[in-house]
Amino acid sequence: MKLAIHQRIGSFSDRWIPYCEENNVPFKIVNCYDSDIISQLDDCMGLMWHWDLTDFESALFVRQLTCSLELIGKKVFPNINTAWHYEDKIGQKYLMEAIDAPFVLTNVFYSKLDALKWIETASFPKVFKLRNGAGSSNVRIVRNKFKARKLVNRAFGNGFPNVSPIGRLRERFYNLKNKRNFLAFKLAIGGLARLLIPTKAEKFSHKEKGYIYFQDFISNNKFDTRVVVVGDRCYSYRRLVRKEDFRASGSGNYMFDPKLTDKRMIEIAFDVTAKLGAQSMAFDFILDNGNPVIVEISYCFCMGTNSADECPGNWDRNLIWHEEEIKPQIYMIENFVKSLMVRHE
Repeated sequence: MKLAIHQRIGSFSDRWIPYCEENNVPFKIVNCYDSDIISQLDDCMGLMWHWDLTDFESALFVRQLTCSLELIGKKVFPNINTAWHYEDKIGQKYLMEAIDAPFVLTNVFYSKLDALKWIETASFPKVFKLRNGAGSSNVRIVRNKFKARKLVNRAFGNGFPNVSPIGRLRERFYNLKNKRNFLAFKLAIGGLARLLIPTKAEKFSHKEKGYIYFQDFISNNKFDTRVVVVGDRCYSYRRLVRKEDFRASGSGNYMFDPKLTDKRMIEIAFDVTAKLGAQSMAFDFILDNGNPVIVEISYCFCMGTNSADECPGNWDRNLIWHEEEIKPQIYMIENFVKSLMVRHE
């Protein structure tokens, strides 16, 4: 039994590789961007690759690679059930509706005429989103029909940049205002520089156009709740909404007291993860008239401060609380290695 890991500094591989070394798990490091990646995996039973929105090149082929490996019997983390909908809010809409999960009402249109007709009878505000983007990027509130029509005209005209330098700069200055440390200052300066020197992602990313996405705006939410499921464990924490804003993601103002979490969210998270057959899933919940509803999902999440790492414990599937140090990425690789060992036997 041998495991393959794609190494990327700053990714989950920072924890997966030491785990293998410390526990004598046979593994080798591979490069999933190599043209011969399939042959590199000949002597491996499984592949672990933490790809995310920072690896814009991965979007070109990672789902195809995953499906191809699963077709020939290789195990993959994340598997296709876990990650095909990652960074695809449109895909998440259809998926949540298909399994009857409690999801914020969302309307997507692929025709300018249909979108404009809908606007005439819709109530506002709504939340406009592009199908991709994290940390509240590519998300804005639409307060009236006039603003909605402008967005529709642009969506079916010149479109929206996949990566917005202005939006990124706003996020970094917000971060600088709240954290006031050297790293935040460095990122803010980098954001200014990127107004003149585009990143590789900006050079090669296409414009988002040909569709429009509106999600209902649920008022009176001062926070959302991030709920993470990895195998049989579930963690959660509260993210407070930004000052004079409606978004909680990326606010940096989080609370980790488990008593703050509505246990219905834990039940829903376990249930949806099981229905999807997912290895790992992070949910963003808000309350709609007192009832938990899902806003978005993602297979991966941040490490370090202001993340699941700071949770003081976890719930099991019976909703029993366990006070312990949280190691989400370690649980991922433990579960994955167990699945390889079962296959090997």
